[in-house]
Amino acid sequence: MRNLFEISGKVAVVTGAYGTLASAISRYLASQGCRMVLLGRSREKGQALLDSIKAEGGEAIFVESDVLDAEGLERALEITLNKYGTVDVLLNAAGGNMAAANVQPNQSLEDLDVDAMRKVVDLNIFGTVMPTKVFLRPMIEKKSGVVVNFCSMSSFRPLTRVAGYGIAKAGIASWTEWLAGELATKYGDGLRVNGIAPGFLLGEQNRALLINPDGSLTARSEKIIGHTPFGRFLEADELLGCIHYLISDASKGVTGTVSVVDGGFNSFSI
Repeated sequence: MRNLFEISGKVAVVTGAYGTLASAISRYLASQGCRMVLLGRSREKGQALLDSIKAEGGEAIFVESDVLDAEGLERALEITLNKYGTVDVLLNAAGGNMAAANVQPNQSLEDLDVDAMRKVVDLNIFGTVMPTKVFLRPMIEKKSGVVVNFCSMSSFRPLTRVAGYGIAKAGIASWTEWLAGELATKYGDGLRVNGIAPGFLLGEQNRALLINPDGSLTARSEKIIGHTPFGRFLEADELLGCIHYLISDASKGVTGTVSVVDGGFNSFSI
């Protein structure tokens, strides 16, 4: 019987590839035989990830690219097609937040920086939409391919402080559902779009918010852990199985969904 989870040989494009989650996913997919196309703005960080993948026997290229630069994305697609001839998977992992787009406990709505909020929305929403438009092109031509968008706990419920980020991640969940229907009805069931919503993990962007200088949990972390049935932060490698499933034929009938990997946070009440 055919292995429905076989992904070896797939060409997988990852935006924001050297982030905490995306880098773990990229290394894992390369270890499973995927041919990786790593996109990011920092050549130094991208090269470091590329070197680590190759050192482990994986196949990959790094293309310096900004998800909000249309011309740069077109060049990245051209390089990808020249190297591998096609695209099978797009993982939209680029995103992030800015402190100025938050409202702190000692602030009011008047203190919200609308320009910063706009930048966060642009990065997360249009930083997902723009690469999708470009890298979907070869998938549409062959009527086969998978897109996975990165959502968040903020996609489902408003979290305190992160005003701009919450709007952006809720928008990505809606975009995921809309695009799934758009592609399937126009091009057939070979094109699938899903999302993954990680719970709370420690990364470069949120460490100062969650961990005190002495290594103890902040008050916000205490609330998060108290609302997580697992009673801990998640690890990046706990997302790998879900990603593998979503890009493989094991999920062939799945589109327009957001898979939650959160230790029970989103479903927990009291």
